Amino acid sequence: MQMTKLFAPAAPITTTLLVEGMHCGGCTSRVEQALAQVPGVTGAVADLAAGTATVAAASAIDTARLVAALDAAGYRATVATAPAATGNADARHGRARDEDDDAAAAPHTAAVTLTIGGMTCGGCARRVEQALAAVRGVADAKVDLATTSAKASVARDVDSQTLVAAVEQAGYRANVVRDARAEAAPKPAACPFEDAARSAAPAAAFAVDESSAASPERVATQSFEFDIAGMTCASCVGRVEKALAQVPGVVRATVNLATEKAAVDADADAHVDTARLIDAVKRAGYRASPVSDTASALAPSPEIAAARTAIELDIAGMTCASCVGRVEKALAQVPGVARATVNLATEKATVDADADAHVDTARLIDAVKRAGYRASPAIAACAPASRATATADAAAARPASPSADDRKLAEARRERALVIASAVLTTPLALPMFAAPFGVDAALPAWLQLALASIVQFGFGARFYRAAWHALKARAGNMDLLVALGTSAAYGLSIWLMLRDPGHAAHLYFEASAVIVTLVRFGKWLEARAKRQTTDAIRALNALRPDRARIVEHGVERDVPLAQVRVGTVVRVLPGERVPVDGRIEAGVTHVDESLITGESLPVPKEPGERVTAGSINGEGALTVATTAIGAETTLARIIRLVESAQAEKAPIQRLVDRVSAVFVPAIVAIAFATFAGWLVAGAGVETAILNAVAVLVIACPCALGLATPAAIMAGTGVAARHGVLIKDAQALELAQRARIVAFDKTGTLTQGRPTVTAFDAIGIPRGDALALAAAVQRASAHPLARAVVAAFDADADARRSSLAAAHADTPRAVAGRGVEARVDARLLALGSTRWRDELGIAVPDGVARRAAALEAAGNTVSWLMRADAPREALALVAFGDTVKPNARRAIERLAARGIRSALVTGDNRGSATAVAASLGIDEVHAQVLPDDKARVVAQLKATAGDGAVAMVGDGINDAPALAAADVGIAMATGTDVAMHTAGITLMRGDPALVADAVDISRRTYRKIQQNLFWAFVYNLVGIPLAALGWLNPMIAGAAMAFSSVSVVTNALLLRRWKGDAR
Repeated sequence: MQMTKLFAPAAPITTTLLVEGMHCGGCTSRVEQALAQVPGVTGAVADLAAGTATVAAASAIDTARLVAALDAAGYRATVATAPAATGNADARHGRARDEDDDAAAAPHTAAVTLTIGGMTCGGCARRVEQALAAVRGVADAKVDLATTSAKASVARDVDSQTLVAAVEQAGYRANVVRDARAEAAPKPAACPFEDAARSAAPAAAFAVDESSAASPERVATQSFEFDIAGMTCASCVGRVEKALAQVPGVVRATVNLATEKAAVDADADAHVDTARLIDAVKRAGYRASPVSDTASALAPSPEIAAARTAIELDIAGMTCASCVGRVEKALAQVPGVARATVNLATEKATVDADADAHVDTARLIDAVKRAGYRASPAIAACAPASRATATADAAAARPASPSADDRKLAEARRERALVIASAVLTTPLALPMFAAPFGVDAALPAWLQLALASIVQFGFGARFYRAAWHALKARAGNMDLLVALGTSAAYGLSIWLMLRDPGHAAHLYFEASAVIVTLVRFGKWLEARAKRQTTDAIRALNALRPDRARIVEHGVERDVPLAQVRVGTVVRVLPGERVPVDGRIEAGVTHVDESLITGESLPVPKEPGERVTAGSINGEGALTVATTAIGAETTLARIIRLVESAQAEKAPIQRLVDRVSAVFVPAIVAIAFATFAGWLVAGAGVETAILNAVAVLVIACPCALGLATPAAIMAGTGVAARHGVLIKDAQALELAQRARIVAFDKTGTLTQGRPTVTAFDAIGIPRGDALALAAAVQRASAHPLARAVVAAFDADADARRSSLAAAHADTPRAVAGRGVEARVDARLLALGSTRWRDELGIAVPDGVARRAAALEAAGNTVSWLMRADAPREALALVAFGDTVKPNARRAIERLAARGIRSALVTGDNRGSATAVAASLGIDEVHAQVLPDDKARVVAQLKATAGDGAVAMVGDGINDAPALAAADVGIAMATGTDVAMHTAGITLMRGDPALVADAVDISRRTYRKIQQNLFWAFVYNLVGIPLAALGWLNPMIAGAAMAFSSVSVVTNALLLRRWKGDAR
């Protein structure tokens, strides 16, 4: 808002108020407008960062009236400074004087305001509050997620940089934007020429130009994402994360083994580029390459987005979590790369590069190749609109290239062929082992065994040596290293025995090394197939997006590539076709199938003016749609990004796995050496000692540990998305499964959010006639209550058949604070409040009065249809209410069945809130609650939840503080963007039953994680001792290792059978 407010030229009286509940520029405008309407006020300035409002008046003014005005506007206020006169000098330093008074009001403490960077949810806000509160000398600390700011009341001797350090130690960024102690210091004397200038323009003595007012500066962050190649287990994940975290400027690094992705958040001021991150990954022994932007639903700032380009690569050759780290490191070392993340499950790398660095795909591919993996440019699933339009013609001109899925299928077929070939060569080596118990010596000549085993060992097993070599160069260990060591030991032992006694071919162990290589490759092939199924949700969503659209220009239709469609373009959608863009219907009536986007099983009726979503299927009618969003800005693209982001996240429980994985491979190698030495000391001979050590090496499986959590998260978030539940990250998933209390907003969440006529009782005339008259009075009005009356008339057959159905209102006129009046068929009719009825002197029968009182007690708004001229009389009682959603009660019952308590937290009046709660079976009601008070109510609920979590469900801007304050926020996608950005879970339909579904899938997913981790730990804890004791043949150990990770992924895939109960 560019505006200068002029206070009175004479010395004004100024008053400073502390205002709670301001979250944006709109709030400051409303506060200023509310104060400006108070008689006697000549000017008002609201400060969002300081949470204050300064009021100027020509004469003394009652501060209670100022507080009351803000209370009526929906904000809480207290007086910070008493009214004081200010002359010209005071005017020059009016704001500083307010702050001096503020400081004087609290002689032992002062307020320090900071901007906080890196917060994404209510949990972040709580951690920052706890970090600040822990600083000695801090009396109180409050964090506002919506404004990314924190305010701390500190002792006079507390250094503000100590607060900054505490926030940074908690993993976030902070800048001091206001320190009342510094501002309270004596100001330098004013320039005398300034006084002369001001005396020449007294009207501007207390002018404040809002355009120059300081505003809290948001700390910019850079986000990088990479595909990582070379990870094979959870140990690799830990090494990659550690390598990335050590890059100066990196705030947070998260690596996911299942998706083979790494996500890095860095301070924009640190100028961290992708090259440095890739280099860190490379030094750790892995390869990294950038993938396309998979940002969360809350998009980065335009400045950051404009300063970066996103590149996505497909990576081939990764086998486990260690590979992910190496690919990320390789990509991070390319100069100009800002962020690199690798996803093992999708085999993709995402790189965000500085636009000024001109990073090209060839350099990134070369970096991946040097790290020992293969990379190729990926075909973007949903390129951002800016890129899509800029490259549309070029894309159309290029020959078609195979999709990522096609390439993966080709790679899978190649892997299967290699497995079969390896098995063919291994079978002659293994068959004699099965024939020996029957006294049949089918052993091949030693030279032939050597030839077959060598081909398998160094041909089909070459990938293990390459990956192991890269790991050793990075002074790290992974699954490939264990396999390479184990098979090499068995192969070397066989050569040694052959050279020592060439005539004893039956006592060689070439079959052990060959069978282990074959089985491990077979297991990896099965694992890849299973992991591909965990990404079915993403592929299903991508499949919804048409490649072409039928646009209408100057009345002519033509078929064009989707990349050529712009916002505002008119698109024609025929029956049975998929809607290519997000848009608004200009012409046509139809039913649209949105089941794969929102989970709604029934087709949704659509008519002109309503919105349609890209990917939905048009029903029986042709539509003309005006495009409102394309490319990455469509709802479908945002859903895909959100699901990919959630699948790339790491659950808090994964941290335990990371700690174990960090020492897993070195511990296994140590145990193998100990096994070898132990058997030698026991006198068993070198041959037995080596075989048992080999069994230890090959049975250990870090892959199962690394895949246990991400595989379940991918399957769980994917199936949830198909049913209309979008889970933003793994933390939201874990907190949702712990939910013990769910707090609901009322309007728009449990109720429809729009008024309807809940009762219409005619008085003395037929009901149809009365409803027709009421509709005639209200038809010209756009007021929500007027629309409700007209809708009630349209839905009532008797009213439509009434002789008055065609009645027309002349000269309708709104009466402020009363209602509306109009002349219908020569009668002056009024429809308005009870107060207006009383002013007109119209009485109603006692029975009708009691009916009106009962309706008001139930939370309805009562109006009256009256004749306002002679004879004055009441014609009808009209009650308006916000009806409860059909599935609301069922949602509350399902939550109660899961041991979850529901509470209602609303700003509506207590009567309405109590009535809605009673109809739904909710016992706990918090009514007439302001937005900030909602957050306090949530905090109170958390105090009673014990070890459980508190979820908040809402849909409006006023719910954002409570959504942020809750352990997990759940937003309706039918509500505002602010609510959805603040929440950890978004429900794609405005159906309260989806809340229970969200909790249910979260609990089921978490149980799968626990089951997988239990199996992975038990498998290693039992299998390794058995191998060390000599009870497992190396080939059996290799088979067990190969199938352990397959079993973990397969168990996670069982989540795909989840259906949900919401209908």
